[in-house]
Formats: sequence, C-alpha cells, structure tokens
Amino acid sequence: MNVTSKSNAMDSQARNPACRRDRSLTAWFSAVLLMLLCVYPENNLWAIAADALFQDGIQAYIDKDYESAAQTFRTLLSNAPASGVLHNLGNAEWKCGRTGPAILAWERANWLEPFDANTTANLRFARKTAGLEAPNLAWYEICSTWLSSRAWAWLATISFWSGLATVMLPGNLRKRRADWPQGVAAGAFAVFFICIPALAGIHTRSSLGVILPDQTPLRLTPTRDAQILGKLGAGESARVEMARGNYLYIRTGNDSAGWIERTELGLISRNNPND
Repeated sequence: MNVTSKSNAMDSQARNPACRRDRSLTAWFSAVLLMLLCVYPENNLWAIAADALFQDGIQAYIDKDYESAAQTFRTLLSNAPASGVLHNLGNAEWKCGRTGPAILAWERANWLEPFDANTTANLRFARKTAGLEAPNLAWYEICSTWLSSRAWAWLATISFWSGLATVMLPGNLRKRRADWPQGVAAGAFAVFFICIPALAGIHTRSSLGVILPDQTPLRLTPTRDAQILGKLGAGESARVEMARGNYLYIRTGNDSAGWIERTELGLISRNNPND
C-alpha cells in the first residue's frame, strides 16, 4: 500500500509541468556550474603560468640576457596582449639594438594604455636618440589618444543608449515627462557626439605603422626588382594607404611614398608581435 501511494505521487509529479520545469532549471544550472568548474581552473592555471613567465622575463632582463627576455615577452603576447608586457618587450628590443621593434612595442603599449608616462618617455627618448620624428596626427587623431580605443568604444555605446533610453522610456511607461530626463539625455548625446571624432581618429590611426628593418627600400612598384626611390630607417612612422599581395603602399611623415614588403612594417593597432 505504501509503495503504491509513493508510485502514484511520483507519477503525479512527472505529469506536473511545474515539476518538469524545476528539473529543467536544475539541469541547466548544473550544466553551467560544470562549465565554470571546467573553465576557471584552466584560466587560473594560465594566469599562474603567465605570471611566472613574466617574472622569468623580468629576471632575464635584470641579468642582461636581453634576447631571452624579448623571447619570453613575445611568448606572453601570443596568448594575452597587455600594455605592461609590450612595454617590457620594447625595453628588451631596445637593449638588443633593434630600434624598429622597440618603438613598435612601445607604440602598441600606448595604444592599449595611453596614460603610461614611462612608455611615453621611452618613445620620446628613442626617437630623439635615433633622430626620428613622431607621427603627424590630425586633431581628431590627437583626441583619440586621450583614452584607449576600448574606452572610447564603451563611452560611445553607454552614452548613446543612455540618452536614447532616457528619451524613450517615460513615453513608453506612460509617465509624465519631467525636465531632468531631457537634461540627462542632452548630456548623454553630447558625450556621444564628442566620441565620434575620437572614434574616427582611432580608425585612421589604425593605418599607422612602424618600419622594422633599417635601410628598408622604398620601391616604385610592388615588385622585388622595382626601382628604389629611397631607404627608410628603422623606427620611422608610416601610414598604409593600400595593399597589393605581399606589398604595402605607404606614406611617411616627410611625404615620401612607395611600396615596401608587408614584413617590413608593423601596425601599431595590432598587439601580437607575430601579426
């Protein structure tokens, strides 16, 4: 009798939609928890390994083993680009006598973290030592350097949707319009419109790069046997205007223009040294 009653109760629960829904939610939460348990240990292990690798690079730099330090920092960047790693990679490359890669690493660090005074000072010192000019930037490109590209994107997104929500929600909720939502919306849209030139500057600055080898030949046509128009020094800044196969058409700060091989220039908007 007890067994039959228990069986009937179980059948009743199985037919109950609420019970089935509860079991589905339980299964879903269990699956999410299992994924978190699988992912987070891996992330923690990578964080521990990355920290140990970073300390190895710092120690190699202190021991004046600059080649090992540079290789260690490159390995770190292949997994997780970070301004601190790029800054130290630039230091190691400079000590190895590689002016172009050093300036590129510092420029990439500045792209991620424009407020780092040490990186800015290193760039200024390296260019002064090598007799190089900083890239010529338009006013909206200068504005784009005030924050990181990610920060500008977030600021534009948040300000736009905040302004739109402040305008639309009172009407949709059938509430009487007050003065303060209009003021908030006006402020949010003002911030959004300020972001537009900066976002345009980020887009145009993404074509900026750094010449890597010294005495890079500037070619008249995108071929290896083309006429040589001149030679570019390592660390010079240039803008990419077009690409054709393995060649890039660039323009330097002194308005020299021509073709170079792709491998001879590194774009500052890409933070992996292998790009």
